[in-house]
Amino acid sequence: MSSRSGGSPGGLSRSSDLGLLRRLLGQARPFWRHLVGAFLLSLLATPLALLNPVPLKIAVDSVIGSDPLPSFLQAFTPGFLMASKGRLLVFAALLMVGIAAVSQLQVLVASFVQTYTGEKLLLRFQTRLFRHAQRLSLCYHDRAGTTDSLYRIQYDAPAIQWIASDGFIPLVTAGFTLVGMIYVTARMDMRLALVALLVSPVLFVLARWFRRRLRDRWRAVKEVELSALSVVQETLTSLRVVKAFGREGHEEERFLDRYGEGVRARIRANVAESGLAFLVGVTMAGGTATVLFIGIRHVLSGALTLGELLVIMAYIGQLYAPLKTIGGGVTTVQKSLASAERAFTLLDETPEVEERLAARPIERARGAVEFDAVSFAYEGREPVLEDVSFAVGPGTRVGITGKTGAGKSTLLSLLTRFYDPQAGRILLDGIDIREYRLSDLREQFAIVLQDTILFSTSIAENIAYGRPEAALPEIEAAARSANIHDFVTGLDHGYDTVVGERGLLLSGGERQRVALARAFLKDAPILLLDEPTSAVDTGTETLIMEAMGRLMVGRTTFMIAHRLSTLVNCDRRLRLEDGRLRPETVEAPQMVATIRVRGAPSVDAAEA
Repeated sequence: MSSRSGGSPGGLSRSSDLGLLRRLLGQARPFWRHLVGAFLLSLLATPLALLNPVPLKIAVDSVIGSDPLPSFLQAFTPGFLMASKGRLLVFAALLMVGIAAVSQLQVLVASFVQTYTGEKLLLRFQTRLFRHAQRLSLCYHDRAGTTDSLYRIQYDAPAIQWIASDGFIPLVTAGFTLVGMIYVTARMDMRLALVALLVSPVLFVLARWFRRRLRDRWRAVKEVELSALSVVQETLTSLRVVKAFGREGHEEERFLDRYGEGVRARIRANVAESGLAFLVGVTMAGGTATVLFIGIRHVLSGALTLGELLVIMAYIGQLYAPLKTIGGGVTTVQKSLASAERAFTLLDETPEVEERLAARPIERARGAVEFDAVSFAYEGREPVLEDVSFAVGPGTRVGITGKTGAGKSTLLSLLTRFYDPQAGRILLDGIDIREYRLSDLREQFAIVLQDTILFSTSIAENIAYGRPEAALPEIEAAARSANIHDFVTGLDHGYDTVVGERGLLLSGGERQRVALARAFLKDAPILLLDEPTSAVDTGTETLIMEAMGRLMVGRTTFMIAHRLSTLVNCDRRLRLEDGRLRPETVEAPQMVATIRVRGAPSVDAAEA
């Protein structure tokens, strides 16, 4: 069915760092101007960092001592400032404040640009993931669970924001700063610069050794967090069942167990991060101590002035800052790459139900439906339908009966292309439904399910879900046809009443009638009714049956029901047993079509 990199739901491909970075930067391509702007702003940090120790050198060597200003400063410093040490001290102090002010302004503007770019990039990536998750077939979501996609969209997708904006730019800027610091330090004392750089190979080896370990640790954290989130979602969406059976304590234990695993996984990951940070810190301290030791000897021998040593030590501190940023970035990069890997795994899923390149448009079907030797099985299970064949003409009302698990709902899911059969074909108006555009095909169906799904919005918006452009008079007309208008107008907020999550603020019968109103408003040529009255009382059933009678007029209708009384208005009945059709006829004077069942003689409507 689906092609998954890594196998089972939740499985992950082991992508290389370079491959993942290439894909992430590909996602960021539409924002390259913003990223370049943020990068250039960040690069301003390098010359500002190089200027930071200069006021200190002026104060030590030219104010306290008697050395002249550095040649590059003499060209920009007015002569009257160099006339006295007092003025020179004021100049050094003002220069320090000026450099700090410009540095903070650079940080402010760069931070704004990076945040703006990162947020826009994240929104685009999350939208792409959400769009793709909706396109994936029901088989994938049945197998992986909705929490899996939710976690990847909400918690894994932000990795692109860090890597492309908050992480990549500072890391590259740190590289440029590192080069600048090395150059300036080498101009002052080559030996000290070389000594300072001795820590770089050690840091490289440490980062290399920790890289895969950190990725594995954070990958494990993501898997455990997903499992824990599943417990929360399952419990809160099934709270009535939990309360009815008094299982709150059990669910709390499950919560603690899963989240406890998450705590332990995060601790292991953070221990690895802290271990790297400790080794990086000790290595840098050793490098700084060595530079200080050699530098003091150079001052004592007259090879360096005290001011130059102070500048060099300041540069060494700033030289190690980007090295620390690069070393510490390894931990965050691996954490982000673990998330990016999961997000791209979702994008790599191939929908089982795909639209063909040259798909046919269809405006309004006549409603002739034919199943031709159709067989279907859910992944890893026995066949649900086997060699099913029948044909109905436009406007036929078909009742479908059979035991639970016989394949009745699957039959309707195949007709709407929620799934594709493994064998055979389904024809609509004589054309294989796989030839049609998916959006056009699904416009041909109005569906009312046994478990009615409403959205946490107003009654009007729920009725107009299939036709969001519908005006209020049209919505009201549909509600009247569904026998729910009087109920709605009796509410405090009328059609603006919010129905709550999944419509749970309404009763089952009220939800069902809202769903019928939705079907009336959509006015599709084919109507699919899956146990529409199974969970309502007799009075509500009467109202629903009256509404359905009006709704079925002029439409090809497939109605699933266990109670045969529900199918009294149907022209024909199909009986499913163990995934196969059994011939069954019902006398009805209004029959308008022939149903053909493979393995049984055709029964013409007129003959019946």
